Amino acid sequence: MSTPTSPLIHLVDDDDAVRDALALLIGTVGLRVQAWPDPLHFIGQFDRDSIGAIVLDIRMPGISGLAVLDTLVQQGVDQPVIMLTGHGTVDLCRRAFKSGAAEFLEKPVDDELLLDTLQGAVRTHVKSRQRHQADREARERFGLLSEREREVLALIVGGLTNKEIGRALGLSPRTVETHRANLFAKLGAESLAQVIRRYADLAEGTA
Repeated sequence: MSTPTSPLIHLVDDDDAVRDALALLIGTVGLRVQAWPDPLHFIGQFDRDSIGAIVLDIRMPGISGLAVLDTLVQQGVDQPVIMLTGHGTVDLCRRAFKSGAAEFLEKPVDDELLLDTLQGAVRTHVKSRQRHQADREARERFGLLSEREREVLALIVGGLTNKEIGRALGLSPRTVETHRANLFAKLGAESLAQVIRRYADLAEGTA
C-alpha cells in the first residue's frame, strides 16, 4: 500500500482506459500515481520536487510526447522519463533516447517489464538527488574556508605532506597543522580519504 511519502509516478496519457489500467498496475508495488490526461496541463502543474518518474505516451493530441520530453529537459526536470508508444519505430526510439528518455517501451507493455523499469528509474532518481544534495552541501562547506585554508587544501589533495605544504606556502609545520585541523573541521571530514573524495574537484578548481 502506498504512503504519502512513497515515490510519485506521473502518468501522462490521453487514453482513459490505458491510463486507468496502468495506474492500477503501478499502485500494486507501492508507488503513488498522479494521472494526467492533458500533457500541457501536466507541464504546467506537476510537482518538480517529487521523487519518482514520469511515464509519457508519445502520441497525444495537441503536443507529442517527444515535444513534452524536450520541454522537460529544457526546464531542467530531473525525473527519469519512460516513453510509451503503440507505434514504435527505430527512428522514434532513437529520437526519444537522444532527447533524454530513460527508457522506451512499446504498447501493449509487459506488466513486469514496466514495473521493473519504473522501480529502477525511481532508484536512479533517489541516488541522483542524494548526489546533488551531497554536492550542494560540499560547496556550502567549501565556501566556509578562508583563502589560506583553500590553498592548504589544494596542496593536501595534491599529495603534499605538511612539511612540503609549509615550504610551498612559507609556513611552519605547526601552522600548516592548525590550518589542516581547521579545514577538516569546517568540511566535516574525519579522514583524508573523505576530504579527497568530497572536495578534490573543488580544491583543484582553486589551485
